[in-house]
Amino acid sequence: MEENLFSNSHVIEKLDAAEASQDQISAEIAAVHAEYSKGVDDGAAEETQPRIDFRPYRSSLLRHPTKDPHHVDPETIELWSPAFGHQDVHALESDLTIQHNGEPMGERIIVRGRILDGDGHPVRNQLVEIWQANSAGRYIHKRDQHPAPLDPNFTGVGRCITTDDGSYEFTTIKPGPYPWKNHYNAWRPAHIHFSLFGTDFTQRMITQMYFPGDPLFALDPIYQSITDPKARDRLVATYDHNITSHEWATGYNWDIVLTGSNRTWMEDEDAE
Repeated sequence: MEENLFSNSHVIEKLDAAEASQDQISAEIAAVHAEYSKGVDDGAAEETQPRIDFRPYRSSLLRHPTKDPHHVDPETIELWSPAFGHQDVHALESDLTIQHNGEPMGERIIVRGRILDGDGHPVRNQLVEIWQANSAGRYIHKRDQHPAPLDPNFTGVGRCITTDDGSYEFTTIKPGPYPWKNHYNAWRPAHIHFSLFGTDFTQRMITQMYFPGDPLFALDPIYQSITDPKARDRLVATYDHNITSHEWATGYNWDIVLTGSNRTWMEDEDAE
């Protein structure tokens, strides 16, 4: 019996050892960033988008395209449908705190910003969708089974249409960090997913907004897959006391730039 117990324990230790530790992941991130910084010092171009093959972000090694892209003409229905407009998106859909019979748990926040092109011009009538974890870091999704509580009064999904000056606004709950399976004891910083549509489904872009001062930034291989620190910083919202509402919600400002050298990072749709 003692031998069997020892054998089982040994198997468990081997399984744990097979997973990369946070220290290993952090060392890999530091090595990539050091190589990038040296390259920029030697005259290489700055990188404003994430590397599609970023070893510390394990699934990126298997998920990115491996062949040259080929242009394919979309079907006519994809070019002309759906037609997004204010009649299709109700104003109340931008408030994620009023979708159920009770108040959701957590810190109520207002997130406001503008969608801009590379020249600083507003992008009008843009469909903006968000989805996020609840304040405990749990999504309402069958794949999310980690032992954090679900909130019956928070679904974590909202949408709106940008105004004539490119503005959007959401009222929601600040999401919590959550574990994921990239490596042992891996945790994602708190974030909100943003989806942007143009005039049709073929123009969809996805990104993430983070919150200032998160201690998990340095440990997260998705965030750190953007090797240029200035480009990473553009994913972090700014606390804005003018957006903060008296005795109601704290406020954050976050602009999204779609083109140009200062554009906001956009991710693959399958990212965590």
